[in-house]
Amino acid sequence: MKRTDPAKPNRIKYWAEDDRPREKMKTKGNEALTDSELIAILIQSGNKEKSALDLARDMLLLGNDNLSRLGKLHISDFQQIKGIGEARAITLAAALELGRRRQIAEGVELKEVSNSRTAAEILVPLLGDLHHERFCLICLSASNKLLHYEVISSGGLTSTIVDTKLIYKIALQHLATKLILAHNHPSGNLKPSISDKNITEKIRQGARLLDLYLMDHLIIADKKYFSFADEGLL
Repeated sequence: MKRTDPAKPNRIKYWAEDDRPREKMKTKGNEALTDSELIAILIQSGNKEKSALDLARDMLLLGNDNLSRLGKLHISDFQQIKGIGEARAITLAAALELGRRRQIAEGVELKEVSNSRTAAEILVPLLGDLHHERFCLICLSASNKLLHYEVISSGGLTSTIVDTKLIYKIALQHLATKLILAHNHPSGNLKPSISDKNITEKIRQGARLLDLYLMDHLIIADKKYFSFADEGLL
């Protein structure tokens, strides 16, 4: 990368204008920037040893150059890098969270959720990066239109408590006809436990008494999912 002042190699403002991430974004558009250049904009400045871009590359290495893995790290993990204090670590964590929420919002805008794949488009961004278990509910109309989604409970590393009465209450409030359940396995194991099977059957039977149809239950692990419906367990 060409720099205009070799005596000050770590100061981005001394680089050739076309090499500066902010100027590059302004003149060439967001898509022209690499992941490290985008992160460098968030970092804003470097230190005596490294430029903001160098620090950004170090941060990417924490996630093995994978933004999804980077999004799973804690603020304290980012602070392991010399030159990344609490404020910068929080800024990066906030940016990664916004990206995750954008994925969720785009999934919710789907007109209908008719199978496990379309449900996963909503649920994987919502649950895939978490370090603890979270249990969610999707409410659908008779024509599979998404009416509402909500986090029912959050728990520890291996389990979460599910209030079945709350599920039915939310479904009736939103005039749902069909339901999709989902929870994540932080361990990465997609296989449903006996407890997973039992709570699914309990909710399915209760929903039937209220004229609600349990359409599916998805287990999410990273970017993959297990569908009870697809596997013939519903």
